[in-house]
Amino acid sequence: MKRYFTVTLAVVLIATLLTVTTGGQEKQQKPIVPKEKTVLWNGTDFTGWKLFVRDPAHDVTKTWSVKDGVISCTGQPAGYMRTEVDYADYLLHVEWRWPGKGGNNGVLNHMVGEDKVWPKSLECQLASGNAGDFWVIGGFEHKEHARKDKRVRGRNVKKLKKSSEKPLGQWNSYDIICKDDWVVVLVNGVLQNVATKCSWRSGKICLQSEGTPIEYRNIYIEPVE
Repeated sequence: MKRYFTVTLAVVLIATLLTVTTGGQEKQQKPIVPKEKTVLWNGTDFTGWKLFVRDPAHDVTKTWSVKDGVISCTGQPAGYMRTEVDYADYLLHVEWRWPGKGGNNGVLNHMVGEDKVWPKSLECQLASGNAGDFWVIGGFEHKEHARKDKRVRGRNVKKLKKSSEKPLGQWNSYDIICKDDWVVVLVNGVLQNVATKCSWRSGKICLQSEGTPIEYRNIYIEPVE
């Protein structure tokens, strides 16, 4: 009994020490660093992704569906599809379009912690006319937001140039480069934003459902030097 008590006490002390030394931060899995081009969405189903919405009673297949190699999202209710694993040091390519009117949406990078609306992450904005803006969520931070540059509006960090988005109904491309503590965003090949000294360097990748029907396709990551 004495030996059992000693071992149990040691386990408790180790667990406590780990909690203290990590500062209570979210538990993360070891991230995958791509060595070659890796398709994240297979074009047919949601293998490798988790579908999440705020209401646990809601049928997520009513929000997310696939047809002819395109992901259709109704935008209702609020939530996201996310990778099941964490990634670091990658170039993420995502294509999107608005099948009807424009609206609000985003790509969440370095998502950590529990599934909720909205999780800690750096949002690369997709809101029509504002693709390329950054939005910090759940305590995520980076240098440009922390020092409140003139292009910062609250939690929002405005893009560097005028919109490079295509007209509604046409496909747009997002290239999001995450390397070390930098995140660099290009919209249709135009550099739109840079975040440095990000508080997180890895995590899951999420595509939001945020109010308006949107479509996604051609989602992959590549290594970056």
